[in-house]
Amino acid sequence: MNILLVLKIIAALATAATGLLALVRPSTAYGFTGLNAAGPRGLSEIRAVFGGLFISLGLAPFFLGAAAYTMLGTGYLAIAAARAFSIVFDQSYAQSNWISLGIEIVLGAILVI
Repeated sequence: MNILLVLKIIAALATAATGLLALVRPSTAYGFTGLNAAGPRGLSEIRAVFGGLFISLGLAPFFLGAAAYTMLGTGYLAIAAARAFSIVFDQSYAQSNWISLGIEIVLGAILVI
């Protein structure tokens, strides 16, 4: 197994782990998104989008094969592009936004190579 495949597996598992954390402890989403659920509907949305979607995106490569790594990486790069736009357009220069941008670019690059 080559190092690039190992990095792709780690990136996919990290995606699924992030989703699992959001699913079982949605209150932790505030720490990595800045979003705070105001009630049961908000909690449901965090569990569904940041939980269920991230779990399925992270596990998909293990069931669907190599193309799913590329799909996941493309998703991360699209998120990074939208975040970069937001940083400039919304003047959202918070350190956590820059960290997220860096992580998304690195994971995206690893996954699409």
